[in-house]
Amino acid sequence: MIEVRGLTKQYGAVRAVDDLTFDVEPGKVTGFLGPNGAGKSTTMRMILGLDRPTAGRALVGGRPFARLAEPLHVAGALLDAQTVHPGRSGRDHLRVAARTHGIPVRRVDEVIDSVGLGPAARRRVRGYSLGMKQRLGIATALLGDPAVLLFDEPMNGLDLDGVRWIRRLVRDLADEGRTVLLSSHLMSEMEQTADHLVIIGAGRLIADASMQEVVRGEGARRQVRVRTPSLDQLAGALLRLGLRVHPTDDGDLLVEGATAETVGDVALEAGVAVHRLTEEHDSLEQVYLDLTGDSVQYRVSSAPALAGQVRR
Repeated sequence: MIEVRGLTKQYGAVRAVDDLTFDVEPGKVTGFLGPNGAGKSTTMRMILGLDRPTAGRALVGGRPFARLAEPLHVAGALLDAQTVHPGRSGRDHLRVAARTHGIPVRRVDEVIDSVGLGPAARRRVRGYSLGMKQRLGIATALLGDPAVLLFDEPMNGLDLDGVRWIRRLVRDLADEGRTVLLSSHLMSEMEQTADHLVIIGAGRLIADASMQEVVRGEGARRQVRVRTPSLDQLAGALLRLGLRVHPTDDGDLLVEGATAETVGDVALEAGVAVHRLTEEHDSLEQVYLDLTGDSVQYRVSSAPALAGQVRR
């Protein structure tokens, strides 16, 4: 488990992280979300002992990361895929990390295969694309077969196949019982991958809840779509209960603020046949924007004017 308690980081007059408290539990993918400048990367660096907190503490497996005797065996991380010696091959980079941490060299070839680097591992890193550097960074994180993994924007630079591979990888790692903390701005991927969400803004905790609790929680918009041959009869019964009902262009009814169970019970009581009954709710992207709207640092108020006319 990762335990964060009252974690705070002050840079002069700027408080980058402000009294954060949350847990990252094993067996789950915990999504770590927040706008640019919210303090996500700083928090991850403090968890890994790379930055010293102004106040509070972060524990990995019950101990500060800096005090772990074999840190790479306990936790692996990808924070910045660009921080690799450009003159080394990918394989040599992994061999150095393995020797430094007492990891058998045969493990190097195992992680190269697991991340799909293949023959590219023998090329110098300076010729790698960002996506290849991401794969190398993930291979480094997996090198010690750790129980805890932290990934900061691991999907940057990856093509669609690579993004799907990351999604499967982090799910498989969590299903093996590992602790996974995943930061990403790709809300659609996070919605498909994460079990739990920690959302921060301006360094402060906004939400710490399961995915379902966040997207269907208090304040989240939800509605039920129902299809019936007795449209007017069902609409009347729902309106008498004080529910808001809107017909759609394709012949369905949208019922606001109700559950599917409620609409189904009303239809049964009214003796109305139902051909379709589904709950719809806001996407994670919409809920996230609603939650973090007040903590966005960089906001565009209107579309910029063109500097000049386009000449043909």
